[in-house]
Amino acid sequence: MEPISPAILDAAISRGLDYLQQHQYPNGEFCVYCAADAPMLGWTLPDSAIFPTALIAGSLLHLADDPRADAMLALSTDFFQYQMAHGGLWNHFTLLHRWRYLCPLDVDDTCCISAVLRARGLGWPPPGNEPLLLANRTRQGLFYSWFLLRPRWNANRTYWRVTLPELLRPLQSIKFWYGVEANRNDVDGVVNANALYYLGERPETQPIIDFLLRIIAEGREADCDLWYRDAPIVYYFFARTYPLCPTRLEPLRQPIIDRICAAAKPDGRLGETVVDTALSVCALLSLQAAPPELAGAVAFLLQTQERPGHWPRWLVYYGGPKKRMGWGSEEITTAFCLEALARYRAAQAGG
Repeated sequence: MEPISPAILDAAISRGLDYLQQHQYPNGEFCVYCAADAPMLGWTLPDSAIFPTALIAGSLLHLADDPRADAMLALSTDFFQYQMAHGGLWNHFTLLHRWRYLCPLDVDDTCCISAVLRARGLGWPPPGNEPLLLANRTRQGLFYSWFLLRPRWNANRTYWRVTLPELLRPLQSIKFWYGVEANRNDVDGVVNANALYYLGERPETQPIIDFLLRIIAEGREADCDLWYRDAPIVYYFFARTYPLCPTRLEPLRQPIIDRICAAAKPDGRLGETVVDTALSVCALLSLQAAPPELAGAVAFLLQTQERPGHWPRWLVYYGGPKKRMGWGSEEITTAFCLEALARYRAAQAGG
């Protein structure tokens, strides 16, 4: 397939940015919905969560030279700073949500938001959140998903300050853990990949690299994380760590490329949905791969853009392996599609 005209890409990106800017809340947050089915055709309820805006902001970083994206990122970083908990940590839910003080602070939100704020040149209240993150690891060096009290000594004083409040609500805490598909000592694949993405390659993150390599070698990408249950989004997060440590992560590069290309459909899709396709395009570009399927996937994204500038909503992450509930929105899908188009445009231009 011949390369796609930059003018066509520019027009699609411009429409998508206009849509996102028109749908960002004044406080910098973006809309997200809870639903019980992946296409979000049944019951669908708006939710007040921080992580969807973190995902969108991460994608908009690839378009930060556009004034519209820059303005959206400025609003979102204000939103993140307002929602920040002690120690430079974040929760999945906003301060308005009834579960905010039951759901623990977590590594996934913290690392994704921290990476956005760092990319925007924003500093931290001393001494920063890296020591606190590093204090929340297993004996094997992997990151726990949650910041919680555990029956072992921790020398980090801030760690105790952010975890001890759980003792003030013991019954509510027990009820919370009984009702969710999670455990106090969860260690998740994508969560660790996002910790690597934020912290970079260093002695403390070497166990994460080994962990990611094992997951891909054993073909466990669709079952390595409680929250991300579809292989394309796992590839997306794993692949974006590749440029940080290409030598160490080289063994996962070709298997991911091959598995993405094996999921190609005659209409250009990579996987089953628009979201799968956008995430897969981004993963291929992170892995510095340009297989023949890439251009067809980008053409599919261009064809599926709606007239107002958005792409259809679909669940992106879930509340657990049973997939009883998940989160998605037109805004999240659109951000991933814009990232894919912008990065493909940059790759075509040799950037």
